[in-house]
Formats: sequence, C-alpha cells, structure tokens
Amino acid sequence: MTANQADSQELLLGLVARLKERGETLATAESLTGGLVGAALTDVPGVSAVYRGGVVVYATDLKATLAGVPADLLADVGPVHPDTAAALATGVRERLGATYGLATTGVAGPDPQAGIEAGTVYVAAAGPSTVRVRKLALSGDRAAVRQGSVQAVLELAADLVAEELA
Repeated sequence: MTANQADSQELLLGLVARLKERGETLATAESLTGGLVGAALTDVPGVSAVYRGGVVVYATDLKATLAGVPADLLADVGPVHPDTAAALATGVRERLGATYGLATTGVAGPDPQAGIEAGTVYVAAAGPSTVRVRKLALSGDRAAVRQGSVQAVLELAADLVAEELA
C-alpha cells in the first residue's frame, strides 16, 4: 500500500466513523468518476450503516431526471460547472434521503469537452446547512483525473462533516 492509499483509507475510515457516531448518512451522484466514489466507500467495513447509495449520471439528461439537477440550469451552464456540481450534491442528498450528498462532474479526458479542458473537475458536498464546491485542475491521464476527483470529493466530505459537527 502506498502512502497515498494509506492516507485515503484513513480518511475514509474517519469519515465513516464520524457519520456512524452521529447517526448520519451519505449518498453520491457521480459523472466522470462513474461509480469510483461509491466503490471507495463500499471498501470500508461497516459502511452499510452510513452509505445510502449512489447514482451514476454520466449522460447530461440523467443529471436532471435521476439526480434532480434543474433542466434549465443544465441548459444554461452545462454539465461541467460549479452550480451543476452543487445541484448534483443537493439533489442526490434529497432524493436518496441522506444527511450528506457528494457529487463529481468534469472532463476526464483525454480530449476537451464542449470547450472545457481535460482535467477540469468540480466536486461538491451538500449537508443539512451547507453546500461546498471545489474546482480542480487535474493533470495526468484519464485514470489519474478520475482518481484525483475521488480523493478530492472524499476530502471535501470529511471537511464538511467535521465543520458541521461544531
């Protein structure tokens, strides 16, 4: 196990433990990560106590129909935008009945999409009182961009859960 993998595992264990202690839950809406966030979460023993589930909304129309992103928002700003990420996180939180919703959307590459460079990613976490979005400019191949997105959204979730504890 690399140092990065150990850090990721520690992050996940801490996030799951905090949610368990508080009786809170988590749901995911993933685009470019295609289920990798859910897979990372479900690698953690005992996560079934906190992980409600997730949706993979790779196609733009599914972001609206499954994750609750307003269709007019998608028409105005497109699928790779901070407002779309926030709406994905909020929508999955509401639709899956979770305390927190996480979302990933972006361009994994190798080519740009609709004028947006590969490696441009937005991750979001929505809680009971706060929605946070981070823009990422990731480098590397498709796998590196996707893995960096997973790590970033889990870090954002851990930060938000810790802040909402206070």
